[in-house]
Amino acid sequence: MSMPDLKHADIKSLSAELAAGHTSSVAITRACIERIKAVDGKVRAFLYLNDEDALRQAEEADKRHAAGQPLSPYDGIPIGIKDCIAVKGQPCTSGSKILQGVQSPYDATAVARLRAQGFVLLGRTNMDEFAMGSSCENSAFAKTANPWDIARVPGGSSGGSAAAVAAWELPVALGSDTGGSIRQPASFCGVTGLKPTYGRVSRSGLVAYASSLDQIGPIGHSVYDCAAILDAIGGHDKMDATSLPAPCDGFAKAVEALTEKDDLSGVTIGLPKEYFEVDALAGGVKGCLNDAIALLKSSGASVKEVSLPHTKYAIATYYIIATAEASANLARFDGIRYGARAMDANNLIDTYLETRGRGFGPEVQRRIILGTFVLSSGYYDAYYLRAQKVRTLIRRDFEEAFKQCDILLTPTSPSVAFKFGEKSDPLQMYLADIFTIALNLSGNCGMNVPAGLDPATGMPVGIQFIAPALAEERLFRAGRIFEMRRPQRQFIPKLDS
Repeated sequence: MSMPDLKHADIKSLSAELAAGHTSSVAITRACIERIKAVDGKVRAFLYLNDEDALRQAEEADKRHAAGQPLSPYDGIPIGIKDCIAVKGQPCTSGSKILQGVQSPYDATAVARLRAQGFVLLGRTNMDEFAMGSSCENSAFAKTANPWDIARVPGGSSGGSAAAVAAWELPVALGSDTGGSIRQPASFCGVTGLKPTYGRVSRSGLVAYASSLDQIGPIGHSVYDCAAILDAIGGHDKMDATSLPAPCDGFAKAVEALTEKDDLSGVTIGLPKEYFEVDALAGGVKGCLNDAIALLKSSGASVKEVSLPHTKYAIATYYIIATAEASANLARFDGIRYGARAMDANNLIDTYLETRGRGFGPEVQRRIILGTFVLSSGYYDAYYLRAQKVRTLIRRDFEEAFKQCDILLTPTSPSVAFKFGEKSDPLQMYLADIFTIALNLSGNCGMNVPAGLDPATGMPVGIQFIAPALAEERLFRAGRIFEMRRPQRQFIPKLDS
């Protein structure tokens, strides 16, 4: 059986090759492992890779195919897992020294569902520590590079997953999105990334950063990839109290059924004026966005300006709510129950202080301190309670906008991927998520789709489709039609040159 060409292989094509007997899961998995060994020294997307276990999973998949009993159309296809999503028997560090050496005793629900469909769990991808960052520079173990330019960041916090997919080290990966952590790195790396509706995918087994904002989602080479993975991992889960009792299947079939004859007639796309008035919006991003709007119009969509008036408060609101929830969630990492422990401490208090002081990186410490402050007596009403009220106003803005349109179109990021160290000021870094944060506050769904390349740098530019809660089918339809009609069909970085 032939070794697949990973540079032209999404999960749809790999599924077809497996079904036809033209390749095998072992061949695909070996191709991924060889690709990782060839380029990951430059990219550093993976924190953990177990070749032997991955090939064992692939062999089992091939046996099922040979018996005519595959678990799903994707049985035997490799997938990467962000290091904050639990995989039984594998490390789960969340990119932090405080969890170094910890192995997960169980699978996250999303991972268990992937296993049940026969996906090969290939390895653990790098991330900003505890998902706190927009560049993957905050990992305690490595700085992942952007495959398009290894002097630039891949985005974050799911930078390892986005970079691994963009470098064609594997066809698809899981990430998590708290304030844009799937969509922004997908934009920076020229791949497709979906933030599902809050509650659409179980958070059971996801290391919590901000519980009311976190959401697991896929990163792949195409809209179909994201739809197929959402089919696989979505749906109600009794292990997660916030899991929605809504059906979650049929997305991939609906995407597959679309052809170039389909258009967007009858679809109204809203352009939030606040997103187009940002001074930091780079010229190359603006150009690709304008081209995308023109293409969508030519595809039959009508375009309308709408307003999200409380957008200007989104970043401040997010960093109050997210840090408050982080300060509570990360209190469990104290050196007592599991994880690293300062063995030279003289008493219990020193054990806490030394363990957390050494185990947490600067950005995590900064956010814990801020979150503790906004929850403290005397400041709770002034900051946290007010932020929750503004969050409600932001959610209502989206509700009013969707009365006038079917989906929203915005930039995903104000710029292309920036260089390492370029945004050393935390406030500058926080502004990298200016177009993605409000979506998490609202609980709606959004997807990044590659739109083109910045003429000045040659780096990818992504656009963001936003739809109401539980309306992922709108994202997939608009994204797929755009994907089929955009001038550049594939986004392949010159990593090997």
